[in-house]
Amino acid sequence: MNVSQTTFHDALLDANKSIPGGLVDAQANAAGRRFSVYRNNVAVSLTEAMHQAFPVIAKLLGSQNMDGLAGIFLRQHPPTSPLMMFYGDEFPAFLEGMEQLSHLGYLPDVARLELALRRAYHAADCQPIDPEALSVPPEDLMRAKLTLAPAATALRSEWPVHAIWLFNTEDGAPKPEAGAQDVLITRPEYDPAPQLLPQGGAAWIARVQNGQNIGEAFEATMAETPEFDLGTTLALLLQGGAITSVTIERLDT
Repeated sequence: MNVSQTTFHDALLDANKSIPGGLVDAQANAAGRRFSVYRNNVAVSLTEAMHQAFPVIAKLLGSQNMDGLAGIFLRQHPPTSPLMMFYGDEFPAFLEGMEQLSHLGYLPDVARLELALRRAYHAADCQPIDPEALSVPPEDLMRAKLTLAPAATALRSEWPVHAIWLFNTEDGAPKPEAGAQDVLITRPEYDPAPQLLPQGGAAWIARVQNGQNIGEAFEATMAETPEFDLGTTLALLLQGGAITSVTIERLDT
């Protein structure tokens, strides 16, 4: 008796489903017990992968709640790659769809921050520019286009996600206060680091990454966020080794 891949897959990821009939081992003996062991090992491995990928979410929810949440998640989103470093990309959106967690509205953005940190850790290496490359007259700086490293990501949140992350990862960190926060993730050395951006910083970085020059992105961001601080944002990018090239557009003559 053959077992379809769909039946095997569904039963493997859901302990509530019956063991598929017709499973036999190399000696043609019933392999139901072995399947149960294998199913348990898969669930344990994927649950552990979720704890490692989202340690702050696990801390906020508690270990048992995270185990239960991981069990639901893995049934809805089984791995698409054998590399566990990439598992969990759908987790922030999954959290947004969990009605039971709607009172914890900050969880999806905290998960996005943790996901960005993991992606930054595995991103390709790039040589950052010498900071002197930005030591040009202001009119030239405003016409400059920047290329950012693959590890660089900016997040915009209605929640104090940087403060929440810091409070749950560093002893003595201050308790988070309500308010929106923009966060920059860079990898200046081996480990990615999140830094608090000025308000509007994430929107400015997104515009730069979409091809606008510094001046164009600055004007658009100031229209939305008059308190935006360009100097601090550029300094954080430089400190994080996040700028890999600078191209100053020539004026038409």
